[in-house]
Amino acid sequence: MTAEIISFGEPLFEFNQVKEYSGAGPNYLSGFGGDGSNFACCAARQGANVAILTHLGDDVFGDKFIDLWKNEGVKTHLVERNSNAPTGIYFISHDERGHHFSFARKGSAASVITPDQLPVEAIQNAKLLHTTAITQAISTSSCDSVFKSIEIATEAGTLSSFDTNLRLKLWDLNRARGVIHETARLVDFIMPSVDEAEVLTGLSDPDEICDFYLKLGSKTVILKLGKDGAMYATATDRKRVAGNPVEALDATGAGDCFSGAFFSSIIQGKSLEDSLKYANAAAALTTLGYGAIAPLPRRNQVETFMKERGVS
Repeated sequence: MTAEIISFGEPLFEFNQVKEYSGAGPNYLSGFGGDGSNFACCAARQGANVAILTHLGDDVFGDKFIDLWKNEGVKTHLVERNSNAPTGIYFISHDERGHHFSFARKGSAASVITPDQLPVEAIQNAKLLHTTAITQAISTSSCDSVFKSIEIATEAGTLSSFDTNLRLKLWDLNRARGVIHETARLVDFIMPSVDEAEVLTGLSDPDEICDFYLKLGSKTVILKLGKDGAMYATATDRKRVAGNPVEALDATGAGDCFSGAFFSSIIQGKSLEDSLKYANAAAALTTLGYGAIAPLPRRNQVETFMKERGVS
């Protein structure tokens, strides 16, 4: 069994506190999170041949993820189960100050993966390997595994993409900056948001940020500009693509949706510009619903939205 796209990352089972709790019924609603899983589900909804690469606990939360991915059309043959480590979970609580995240992921099955457990042949046969800085931040062995997976991909001619998803609750800025910048030297695509890039590089101008990562060695920079859209930059070309203003309800997972939609388009052979237009539209649509998975649009919805907005 082969997959064109492999998403390497940690899934997290979600418990989201009900904002208006009356005292009757469940205080928390369950759901699914984790950037690698969100990415894979979005790519699958665009019609991509995508597999998730991760380890799960041999527990009920792992079972629920397997069911989710099978229902979404995400291949699970690269998922390993660990009877000695749990599936990671997190809680979202709400108060007058906003929403707050509490994680129970230390020692999770995904975090104890080692480089020698990577599916070498599957990575070699894929068209794209996608991973993120969160996967590096959760443990030293997971970080080492990300570097090894990129090395395998590069040697085989498999494209590599890396989202800088910066979570400073997981590691300090100096380590994050060092690891992320080293990864940037190795990958074909690096995908920072402008806010993260400002923290990591000290730069705020989008063109200067792109120049910074190109000089490090990234072949293509995809810079996410939030409501202003996105831009791409290579050694010979760059362009900004406008966003699609909407009345957003929830931006949870919008960046992962953007990435999943973008690379599903790239793998189809579409240009950087056309892929950015498609990804911008998909990301806008996913903010119209609540949660990371449920509002992810399908290809026909994205295409209809683009047609209605006159995006071509």
